[in-house]
Amino acid sequence: MEAILSATMEAIGTMIGFTFLGLGIGIGILGAKVAEAVGRNPETKSDVVHSVMTILIVATVFLLFLFAFTFMLLFFNPLVG
Repeated sequence: MEAILSATMEAIGTMIGFTFLGLGIGIGILGAKVAEAVGRNPETKSDVVHSVMTILIVATVFLLFLFAFTFMLLFFNPLVG
């Protein structure tokens, strides 16, 4: 049982770590492309910012789903009987 719980903790840490790493890299690339787009065509700034905010909200919702899944694994682990 202790091996299952330690493996679960390791998997949860890995999932959260890779999620934040990927999200950070993605937001950095997105910010660079937004700055490039606004620099090329400043008149479309509000449209670009609204689109980016929508994308960031969707990414945040997926991050919250990940936290819900990891807490479900922590407290309602189906492997521990």
